Amino acid sequence: MTWSELLFAHWPVDPNILAPLLPVGLTLDTHEGSAWIGVVPFLMSDVAPRCCPSIPKLSRFLELNVRTYVIYDGKPGVWFFSLDAASRIAVRAARATFNLPYMDASMSLNKSDSDLITYQSERTHRGQSPATFDASYRSIGETFHALCGTLEHWLTARYCLYSADRQGRLYRGQIDHAPWSLSLASCEERQNTMCAPLGIDLIGRPHLLFAQPIDVQAWMAVRCDY
Repeated sequence: MTWSELLFAHWPVDPNILAPLLPVGLTLDTHEGSAWIGVVPFLMSDVAPRCCPSIPKLSRFLELNVRTYVIYDGKPGVWFFSLDAASRIAVRAARATFNLPYMDASMSLNKSDSDLITYQSERTHRGQSPATFDASYRSIGETFHALCGTLEHWLTARYCLYSADRQGRLYRGQIDHAPWSLSLASCEERQNTMCAPLGIDLIGRPHLLFAQPIDVQAWMAVRCDY
């Protein structure tokens, strides 16, 4: 698959707020004593099993996730609180195979001649709390690769995801891609209630990064205790 038009918007959060929201067995990862929560809108394209062609209308859709960072058995990764997507098929497939909290949403992305991206998302999933994202963002400055030890590297260099099934059993899914090509970003938020279902208010200005398109490979999630 390919990820593009991607914005990393992160806010520092008291670890005592996030830790109780994680399943038993996962440890909240922190950077210099602070936990972070991210709101990440992007475009998924060329989504297909290995050695298979992508399928029009099924392999390209918008996605927006709310995430934090965790460790299990010494391996850092991503924990998703929600993943909104504009593909009903992708939502159901991911919920069934990865135990991830994918949700239906009505979404749109428009890119101007000046590379300003306007991204809108309204959650429509039955039985789930409403959540809205409406913002415009763009890359500013030169691209760079984050250096080990920096906050930018800590936030983005994550090569696995964790999930849990209804019985609370943990799963790990490996992810592989080249290092991110990042730049600073500007963002005008008109509405962002993506963390409201968690009871979290996003306070202050976020840490913003824009990512260049990147090709990604993902593996099926496997039980952590196997």
